[in-house]
Amino acid sequence: MKIAIVGGGIGGAALGQSLLRKGFDVTIYEQAEAFGEVGAGVQMTPNAVKAIKGMGLYERFLDKAFYPEAVVGRNWQTARENFRIPLGEEFRNHYEAPFIHVHRADLLDLFTDQIPPERCRFGYHCSGVEPRGKGAVVHFTNGESAEADLVIGADGVRSVVRGSLFAETEVRWTGHMCYRALVPTGGVVDFVNPDSTFWMGPNGHVVTYYVKGGDMVNIVAVREAEEWVAESWSTRSTKEALLADFEGWHSSLQTLFSRVDEVYSWGLFDRDPMQSWVKGRVALLGDACHPMLPFLSQGAAMAIEDALVLSDALAASPEDIDLALKRYEEERLPRCSRVQLEARERGRTYHLPTEEEMAARDAEYARRAKEDPRTTGINTDWVYDYDPRAFGTARTQPRAGAVGASA
Repeated sequence: MKIAIVGGGIGGAALGQSLLRKGFDVTIYEQAEAFGEVGAGVQMTPNAVKAIKGMGLYERFLDKAFYPEAVVGRNWQTARENFRIPLGEEFRNHYEAPFIHVHRADLLDLFTDQIPPERCRFGYHCSGVEPRGKGAVVHFTNGESAEADLVIGADGVRSVVRGSLFAETEVRWTGHMCYRALVPTGGVVDFVNPDSTFWMGPNGHVVTYYVKGGDMVNIVAVREAEEWVAESWSTRSTKEALLADFEGWHSSLQTLFSRVDEVYSWGLFDRDPMQSWVKGRVALLGDACHPMLPFLSQGAAMAIEDALVLSDALAASPEDIDLALKRYEEERLPRCSRVQLEARERGRTYHLPTEEEMAARDAEYARRAKEDPRTTGINTDWVYDYDPRAFGTARTQPRAGAVGASA
């Protein structure tokens, strides 16, 4: 089976290495001149870590990991602790995996550094895809085309593959804009706790956490905006704009923001879940089919889960691609659709505008905390419980010549 993957981001690279380990003939087509990720952090929740375990990459993944002590919700102004989810031994045992912070570039390297160079085509910008017989053809802006038995569109939120084959879902401006920055600290500092901390305030929230083994702090700061803001990770903003938008927030945040050097901002746009991800011998993966708001920290996680499930489905029935794609879609579409909609709802509950509404929400957090600390606060137990490895418990063994088959 000849497989073409369009897009070499986290989802496409994860799928590529997982398929290569199973012995498939894979080529990744990436529009950039090299693999690369925007400098930012990512929270790898237990469900995503289980997928990484299923790919045989867990021990290497831990080399660049930072282990937060807890997920903590705080009042935007007083730093009062509204909820705490301990992430220690009990948490890890329950979910069979830890909660880890990592730099996005380190995560991408985990998937790409064992992919042979001859499996990658850089500088290939997809212009369209068309199903053809028992396969599909990918067209590129350089005039070249590539035929394959199966084409996977992992080309992100502005997916050309999706646009070629499916009616575009309506894009909705959420009224939210997001700042993202990294602050070098050289270790844990007194104004940033070693947690995944959610600061919730009126019409906005801030998430802070350590990456690079604790040497840097990642900032995600979301505010409601009156004007439309471009949907681009590469739009530069300023430290002054960040400080002005969060004026009056807790002094620890002010200290952290004052140390920002480079800061980027972009608008948050929402899309309804798709009804199908598969057409003929073309399927979508990651943000190409389920772009989601960042409020559950599941964008990268869902793409990595997709990659393991799809590779396991193909390994289980390599002679029946249609069956493999059907099983992949049936397993993944309902879950990812729910995560999309739940992330949308968090955009409302994190940004309640009045003191009365915030107090009622925080009282509910406190009530749930007494019942079960693990499920309180952002209430993500159902997200973390999922084990993408369970889909492939009866998967075939790696075939002779598979990359990393002995690992």
